[in-house]
Amino acid sequence: MTIVSVLYPQTHDSRFDYGYYLQTHIPLVKERWTPLGLERVEMVRGTASMDGGAPAFAMLTTLYFTSDNHLQQALTEHGNEVLGDIPNFTDGEPVMQLGEAAA
Repeated sequence: MTIVSVLYPQTHDSRFDYGYYLQTHIPLVKERWTPLGLERVEMVRGTASMDGGAPAFAMLTTLYFTSDNHLQQALTEHGNEVLGDIPNFTDGEPVMQLGEAAA
């Protein structure tokens, strides 16, 4: 299992269109990448920091791929389209990292 974490930072002047993200971007991700090994997508909308202030991230999304090879295939075949859609819902630069289940 290869896990991709995508965090969308939120600042006082950043833009994040939740409607577009949920209704257009995530369906695009699922349509293009599920046949190529995407098993599931989990999303968490940031609501507040632990001290009650603004959240550090507007959205935290986790993509679960069956293998690193499947992730690479998905990026090769549809990465430009999927990643190219990001400016349609945010003007921020997402933070992305690869991981694996720890337990």
